Amino acid sequence: MVTQTLTSTDGEKDNIGFIILVSMVATIGGFLFGFDSGVINGTVDGLVKAFNASDIGTGFNVASMLLGCAIGAFFAGQLADRFGRKTILMITAILFIISAFGSGIADSSAQFILFRVIGGLAVGGASVISPAYISEIAPAKYRGALTTIQQVAIISGLFTAFISNYLLADFAGGSTEVMWLSSEAWRWMFWMELIPAALFFILLFFIPESPRFLVINKREQEAKLVLAQLYSDANVEHKLNDISQSLTPDRHQPKLTDLLSNQKRLKPIVWIGIGLAAFQQLVGINVVFYYGAVLWQAVGFSESDALLINIISGGVSILACLITIYFIDKWGRKPFLLIGSIGMTITLAILVYVFANSTVDPQGHLDIGDFGTLALVSANAYVFFFNLSWGPVMWVLLGEMFPNQMRGSALAVSGLAQWLTNFMITMTFPIMLAGLGLAFAYSVYTAFAFISIFFVYYFVRETKGKELEQMTE
Repeated sequence: MVTQTLTSTDGEKDNIGFIILVSMVATIGGFLFGFDSGVINGTVDGLVKAFNASDIGTGFNVASMLLGCAIGAFFAGQLADRFGRKTILMITAILFIISAFGSGIADSSAQFILFRVIGGLAVGGASVISPAYISEIAPAKYRGALTTIQQVAIISGLFTAFISNYLLADFAGGSTEVMWLSSEAWRWMFWMELIPAALFFILLFFIPESPRFLVINKREQEAKLVLAQLYSDANVEHKLNDISQSLTPDRHQPKLTDLLSNQKRLKPIVWIGIGLAAFQQLVGINVVFYYGAVLWQAVGFSESDALLINIISGGVSILACLITIYFIDKWGRKPFLLIGSIGMTITLAILVYVFANSTVDPQGHLDIGDFGTLALVSANAYVFFFNLSWGPVMWVLLGEMFPNQMRGSALAVSGLAQWLTNFMITMTFPIMLAGLGLAFAYSVYTAFAFISIFFVYYFVRETKGKELEQMTE
């Protein structure tokens, strides 16, 4: 293990206002991540009617979209090392624009799936590059808070899509009704994404490239100009030297083989990154979101209340993220992950107990009897603990835990693991539900939440207050 000695002085006055603005631009990628994932919920009826395919709302979204995300995350991490973080963010913005426009004009299932896969590439790319970019431009003392904003942006995008869908459907009288330009409301639901996607693309012209990328690619003069924009003039040379010293002696272009040890095995830090990415999905967060509406209906809420309930749940999620933003650079990353793992284990275990003592009627509707309130409180507490911890903190750690030389490649592998695990969990839930029941499925997620406690305690390193140049293999 190599320890870097930093020469930066204390008491530096960073240009925090500019850093926050730049970070906010980068988090629009997270907003689009959320919007693109959420917009589909209001368009299923329109898709079924337009394409005469009853499975269009599930088949492509579960499989094609998520696999597109995995591919996008993997290649974005590698391409960002070659062409730059800013350049790849601009490409993701273009892909979001193409996907939003194309999804709205598609006149067949095949065309629609193609454009949604393009959207998946954009989502995957934004999911790894936006937090990585923020980590590389933010000072250590603010880095956790600024990167956590990414999770707030994702949640905000998700629920902005819900609200947009609701308003458009309400205005038109239904998602399948014709609106402006002789086009149905469901098409306009996709076209609404063009507004934030175009704004993202335009604003990216006004932010700098990552200084770490510039130094790695031997563009020191450009890096100095960027560092002068971000930090105090007195520390520009110090930071430039620290970045340079953190690279390999031969200063070669980053590549996937940087992730291998001399024994041609993945370095331990890479396995930790893969573990973090996988556990974030193995605790079942997407399944809990998917089944949340059923829980609400089981205790008497009508289907028409779903939007309001989604907004309330979104508010709970954002509240959790705001707590993390405020404390993460004071308490550190590991405490949040441990609190989240313990909290999710307890709340998931309660849900297992509820489901084990519930019945399913002949129509397949869940009957949880007198456990309705307990189930709802536990489900929302679980969502709270996730968004307090693994939701944002996993992305914070992946963006900062790897040495400069391998960050892009390690993010590619970790991002691929995250989205493939997402795909696996999403696809196996219906199988477990049909064959073994809801209690068994949630028992699996409870077990992974429990195991994650020990994974964090023994393997995850604390990165609070450390400069990126201090990150070791």
